Amino acid sequence: MRLSDEQRNKLISLAQEVRKNAYAPYSNYAVGAALLTDSGAFYEGANVENAAYPTSICAERSAIFNAVSNGERKIVALAVVTHSGASSCGACRQVLSEFGEDALLLMVNAKGEVVLEISLRDFHPHSFGSQDLGLD
Repeated sequence: MRLSDEQRNKLISLAQEVRKNAYAPYSNYAVGAALLTDSGAFYEGANVENAAYPTSICAERSAIFNAVSNGERKIVALAVVTHSGASSCGACRQVLSEFGEDALLLMVNAKGEVVLEISLRDFHPHSFGSQDLGLD
């Protein structure tokens, strides 16, 4: 997927902005994510922590669930902003694979610099999918 400069800048800007809404009182590690769907719509999400850590949600999944809740099913690009531009966790990679196997991922640091630009297929090779369930 090739993004226009406008789409790329908007994804990063939206992710930076929504990162300010993260609820991270335990880790103090705020994350913002913004994605672009095949319909051309943008959706955002921030991480939301809980004292019972397993019930927390990452920004990437928050954005994906926001998009799916609005009827979207295909992600074409995703920007994730963290302090250092760190990589997405395994749970987020799996959910991304469900809705954006061919998506472009941008890992961005707090300065707005892209630390990693990669296709999801390369980022999460050999993901588990519907083909493994015999549904294809």
